[in-house]
Amino acid sequence: MAKEERSSREEGSFFNIIHKLFPAGHFIISMLFVCCSAALLAFAAIQVWNGIVAADGSTFARVNHVLEGLALLVVAVAALELGQTILEEEVQRRAHMSAPTRVRRFLSRFMVVLVVSLSIETLVMVFRFGQESPEYLPYAASTGIAAAALLTGWGVFVWLNRGAEELEPEAMDQAKREDKKLK
Repeated sequence: MAKEERSSREEGSFFNIIHKLFPAGHFIISMLFVCCSAALLAFAAIQVWNGIVAADGSTFARVNHVLEGLALLVVAVAALELGQTILEEEVQRRAHMSAPTRVRRFLSRFMVVLVVSLSIETLVMVFRFGQESPEYLPYAASTGIAAAALLTGWGVFVWLNRGAEELEPEAMDQAKREDKKLK
């Protein structure tokens, strides 16, 4: 019997050590998102600069450079926001995504970034394809439809989960207190 208890304690200790490594992993992932965002920001700045000082001088070429820069900025913002979300939710708060309130908060933050990014990307593609290649406009439209579908699905998810907030008001209060601590 003592041998089983010792084995159980050792196994629990091993899992506790592994469990403590997860915040470090999340921190590294978050910092990599920030690094990727910084690299994309630099590339976007180069694209915009190329649009301003384009050698051939055509407005169309300049606009394309600026649009490419804008598209890179959208992805950079998405990467930066995702890195910040992971840092705040997984490292600073040490939140476990098993709590329904945490899942809703994390998903909502991610969906805002995703829907806004896809919407801006749709506008960039419509402008670019409208001038260059109108035959590709259906692809731009499908990206916009995907953004609208994600927004609709997210709205339905939030609406259907209102009951969960009523069932766990203490979890929502705790999340609000943690928000105040982080500010």
